[in-house]
Amino acid sequence: MAGAGRPGAAAERWIALAAIVGLHAALLSWLMHTGLLPRQKMPEVLHATLILPEPPKPQAPPPEPSRPLKRTSAPPVTPVPATVISAAAEAASPVAVAPRPPVVEAPVAPVAPPRFDADYLDNPKPAYPPLSRRLGEEGKVILRVFVEPGGRPSKVEIQTSSGFPRLDEAAGAAVSRWRFVPARRGEEPVAAWVRVPIVFALHS
Repeated sequence: MAGAGRPGAAAERWIALAAIVGLHAALLSWLMHTGLLPRQKMPEVLHATLILPEPPKPQAPPPEPSRPLKRTSAPPVTPVPATVISAAAEAASPVAVAPRPPVVEAPVAPVAPPRFDADYLDNPKPAYPPLSRRLGEEGKVILRVFVEPGGRPSKVEIQTSSGFPRLDEAAGAAVSRWRFVPARRGEEPVAAWVRVPIVFALHS
């Protein structure tokens, strides 16, 4: 009979313990509800963003030093005496020709530059354009003429214009039919450029 009473005593202890725990839970809930026991706040979560440094920008290679440009020297141009075309003189003598300048040969030297002299003896002066004469056009034309070893001009270019196309064309057309004493290097004739100035003047 004494052993049969033990299970009942254990059950009573568990019931009493459950009642105590429930009482404490109810008391804690009532305190929190009435505000006597402040509720614990959950700690706020901080969000952090990791900022990585920007990768270094590639540097441009240093510019290469500029190389000086090589200048090519132009071929020498030998001037010749100017031919003056006068309207008044042309009316009196249309085929008047300036006197032939003396021909001076350069001394023979291995590295001496060519000597150039123009031959005006058989070269007629350019005709003064009639319209230019009526309009009072006058001026100076400078031509660059490339003379072959035989004395014939193969190229005639206008280096400086007179300001009037009719005068420039008349000068170029006449000089392209001229004969020249060719440039010489020693005793050998060579091709070279020569500068021929021609002046158109109404009153000389």
